[in-house]
Amino acid sequence: MNAPSDLSMKTDDVLRVELEVFRREHRDLDDAIRAMQQIGTADQLTLQRLKKKKLALKDRIAQIEDRLLPDIIA
Repeated sequence: MNAPSDLSMKTDDVLRVELEVFRREHRDLDDAIRAMQQIGTADQLTLQRLKKKKLALKDRIAQIEDRLLPDIIA
């Protein structure tokens, strides 16, 4: 995953592309974690690291979504 960067310096188009990349990576990690758990090939440390990376991606996705879709005051 890339180092965190300032979202305000990026255009919406760049953020949309990053969002799709991060979503795909998040899905891939989810699939990998699920497969490792079903097969039982991974040790707990590896699973923990993958889950931590997946959570970081989820946070990054939420940041970008918040930037692209600001709250609407009702």
